[in-house]
Amino acid sequence: MSATPPGPIGDPVFGNGRQYADDPFSFMRACADSYGDVVRFDLGPRETYMLTNPADVERVLVADAERYRKPDFGDDAIDTLLGNGLLMSEGETWERQRRLASPSFHSRRIGALAGTMVEHTESQLADWADGEVVDVQLEVARLTVKIIVSAMFGADITDEEVKTVQEKLEPLGARFEPDPRRFLIPNWMPTRENREFDAAIGTLESVIDGIVDRRRGTEYDPSVDPAGPGGVAVRGPVGDGPDGDGAGDLPMDLLSVLLRARDRGEQTDENLRDELVTMLLAGHDTTALALTYTFYLLSNHPEARERVAREAAAATADGPPTAADDREMKFTERVLNESLRLYPPVYTLFREPKLDVKLGGYRIPEGSALMLSQWAIHRSPRWYDDPETFDPSRWEPERQSKRPRFAFFPFGGGPRHCIGKAFSLLEAKLILAEVCSRYDLDYEGPDLSLRGSLTMHPDHPVPMRIRER
Repeated sequence: MSATPPGPIGDPVFGNGRQYADDPFSFMRACADSYGDVVRFDLGPRETYMLTNPADVERVLVADAERYRKPDFGDDAIDTLLGNGLLMSEGETWERQRRLASPSFHSRRIGALAGTMVEHTESQLADWADGEVVDVQLEVARLTVKIIVSAMFGADITDEEVKTVQEKLEPLGARFEPDPRRFLIPNWMPTRENREFDAAIGTLESVIDGIVDRRRGTEYDPSVDPAGPGGVAVRGPVGDGPDGDGAGDLPMDLLSVLLRARDRGEQTDENLRDELVTMLLAGHDTTALALTYTFYLLSNHPEARERVAREAAAATADGPPTAADDREMKFTERVLNESLRLYPPVYTLFREPKLDVKLGGYRIPEGSALMLSQWAIHRSPRWYDDPETFDPSRWEPERQSKRPRFAFFPFGGGPRHCIGKAFSLLEAKLILAEVCSRYDLDYEGPDLSLRGSLTMHPDHPVPMRIRER
């Protein structure tokens, strides 16, 4: 095997941690542009290797997925937050949890949830007024929290609970912003950041516990609509429940599935809470961010906004949009893909090789950290012409087919691809149909600035002026 991959020189104490923390997005792009398919740098307690070739990403996520696992960075904050939920679990635990969750994300069930998504959207838009300015990130996050709770928890969430969730996202997100000094500070040390993080988790879990308490005893009741207000319940076939209990006509929202599994002794209360916290956070945040960046891009590209508005008008011409209308919104889908390319909410993934592997001609040692950066690959001139330019036409089938498969992977890939991909894309398109058929949103903020955490967030409010069409 070849020698060590090239990479930037770091300082003696923090390696390249300061450079990455100052601006992770510029750092990743500079490394990708300067050093080739495999880049080596030091972000803390272990060597990190960034892969910039889609072929290598595909090997790690798909072809050789069994050779890799989620890395342990020696920081148990993520474990404290998400525990052994789908995002973090491994091996048999992950396989069992994924198998349990899959019926809740079946395509037939997702399509039937369109009514829930639209009803919540219409309810929120009823509060909008022509000419007012809203922080669109907060608005769509409030909406997607309500949708994920209705669709996957089979429950309503109060406005006060939504406000509580949003307030606690700030200290949770701050804990995962890159900071090379964090490895020097134990999680048990009572710093202000650690105290706020622990308090936010406690509050978030109390919201989850309240929702679970409201649902206890309804997981077997066919009269309970797991899709929430206006939704269509999709249940298991009579006599053969899809979650393996053979109980028949049952609610198939994720919470009901997990409660039944707990009753069979297949889940602990801790397992259940881990999955619900994971679903609440991951299930609303990424879609809200995708919509935020899409509205921002449409505001800056009025011709594309007008084409999306025409599709939205067609989708809503005969009433609220449905899953069938979603399939006709071809240009809107291209706009969403281009937004996810330029501003991927999940901007990098990490894996750890279980044994020494060879990637890009280099030996990558067991236990090192592999960085698979959507941000770097999505914006690389190797795979995209004028990569900084917003161009939905690059998602026309002929152009798209000329790029490597993993030149675009906003939802990951392979066995651990995002289970909520179809849900998120349907939700985003239906919300766009409802909003863009009624309003134009004009961005009135500063140049967009970004910060990295578990996901990529704007570093400031995203004010949009609402104009009725």
